[in-house]
Amino acid sequence: MTAILSFLIILSILILVHEVGHFLMARRYGIKVEEFGFGYPPRLIGIKRQGVIWSLNLLPFGAFVRLLGEDSEKQVKGKSNLKRAFFNQTKKVRSLVLLAGVAMNFLLGVVLFAAIYTRLGIPEKVDYLVVTDVAKDSPAEEAGIKLEDKLIDFKEMDKFIDFINEHRGKEVRLKLKDGREVLVTPRLVAVTPQGEGALGVAITNVDVVLYPLWQRPFRGMWFGVKEALAWGKEIVTSLTKINAQNVAGPVGIYEISKDVTKQGFLAILRFMAILSVNLSILNLLPLPALDGGRLIFIGIEAVRKKRFKPEWEQAIHLAGIILLIGLMVLVTINDVKRLIGS
Repeated sequence: MTAILSFLIILSILILVHEVGHFLMARRYGIKVEEFGFGYPPRLIGIKRQGVIWSLNLLPFGAFVRLLGEDSEKQVKGKSNLKRAFFNQTKKVRSLVLLAGVAMNFLLGVVLFAAIYTRLGIPEKVDYLVVTDVAKDSPAEEAGIKLEDKLIDFKEMDKFIDFINEHRGKEVRLKLKDGREVLVTPRLVAVTPQGEGALGVAITNVDVVLYPLWQRPFRGMWFGVKEALAWGKEIVTSLTKINAQNVAGPVGIYEISKDVTKQGFLAILRFMAILSVNLSILNLLPLPALDGGRLIFIGIEAVRKKRFKPEWEQAIHLAGIILLIGLMVLVTINDVKRLIGS
């Protein structure tokens, strides 16, 4: 039950942030927002404030924004309302409203990554080596080398590996950053287990650096931008290699979120950050019903110098929604099959 609740909260926050983006940009340009809904209809409660109906709906998942004239010209009556209708705005304004949701999701990803790295520190290349794994019954374990020990005699991994290989069967002294010194004898090739090195350790020259507290939010934000861009690139690349076997639907995402929830709060934040960046990119795909699909219509309008009727566009988007729901059902069936087979 807790896992389901966490799953719904995570996705609802991502969708809510997306819709807030549309809402703020629409208000910025004077477009009339008819309703901001929490959850999906049927409506339970609706309170009107400053011309906007703020509603709480029966399905406790996500959110939505309803703009005047977004779906139909026939709904708009009166000259003052006509000026505030979505369909009557310039191509630039409509594009900005559509892109605002995408931008908010990407920004949320950046902020979440920044929060994580502000708390944990910034992964950076350092002038020492960090032990990331110690094999059982290895020379390193017997010498007292532990996970996350820092070897200060070497700055480059290749030179460390070469040094150890040159001293197989001979005792060597290694200095650690905590002041300890360990004596260890690298194994000869003949007695080295397959898949292990002479010492039985894994190393890296990247470590988490804890800067002064006042610097961490700024450095965390900058690293968060780079992390979000890196995930964005990874997601775009994965879309070019997509197949039915590696696509996760709601059930698959729920299973991942269930595992993440067990790992703690920071793991949940990281999962949310990745999902948020994912959502921003998926929404840019040129498919009907998605923001990217709506932007395509604006682009076609710019080429043909003539607007589509909102009713026609909405009909195409409705067909797109039906197609996406159908694909989601197929992906969900695939998720269930994978779970049953695992």
